[in-house]
Amino acid sequence: MIEVRGVTFFYPGTTEPALENISLTIKPGEFVAVTGPNGSGKSTLARLLNGLLRPGEGRVLVDGLDTGDEASLVEIRRRVGMVFQDPDNQLVAATVEDDVAFGLENLGLPPAVIRQRVAAALEAVELADLRTRPPHHLSGGQKQRLALAGVLAMEPCYLVLDEATAMLDPVAREEVLKKVLDLRREKGLAVILITHLMEEAALAERMLVLNAGRILLAGPPAEVLQQEERLAAAGLKAPVTVALGKSLRQAGLKLPANLVTVEEMARALWKLASRK
Repeated sequence: MIEVRGVTFFYPGTTEPALENISLTIKPGEFVAVTGPNGSGKSTLARLLNGLLRPGEGRVLVDGLDTGDEASLVEIRRRVGMVFQDPDNQLVAATVEDDVAFGLENLGLPPAVIRQRVAAALEAVELADLRTRPPHHLSGGQKQRLALAGVLAMEPCYLVLDEATAMLDPVAREEVLKKVLDLRREKGLAVILITHLMEEAALAERMLVLNAGRILLAGPPAEVLQQEERLAAAGLKAPVTVALGKSLRQAGLKLPANLVTVEEMARALWKLASRK
């Protein structure tokens, strides 16, 4: 379990906190989305979760380990893996398989263990056939999957995606997200998705909306995304499916009020059409 307890964080030389009095809990296996406008504190929170940043006030605990304890940081960062926005910043080796092995070699693991973990991670992200290819020859989606493989090889319990799909085209974005969610189901990973895309956030079990360093809204996406006025006040807009559902209900269609994803809307409309 990740526990964020009353955390406030200032960047050096600033007088306004990037995050103020944030408290939340992320359970093993949970899928949580964190969204908000630019400058709301999303990426700051992501970096606090695995000790890349330390709170000025409050505590962050990862399975009981305190990120403020220098001696715990290696284990915390193994448990909380991170994939960032630009995969090129995480790719360091000459070949795909060497890149996945890099973090494991730094841990001093036996060569046989490294080979086994590299093979398993590349298989998991469907890059095994490209293991000898240079990373710079990969597509954007493949690079992000390679960055994901490097994290998975460390066998984390929690996976933080910090705007990990922001630089991808829609097809590659869907490809990476699908792979992450498949892996979550297979391995029981907790996923913390940091995103400015409300359509992505709607896929989560629980959603947090940050604004000006504070939690503005929290709860299931179906509830949070119905609060259009509060979202608009923060410069955010619910997915088009929310507005479409409202318009269709006003037109007399008997649709549930909690439809937020395209898949949910499609299923509901198909169900209605099938009755006629």
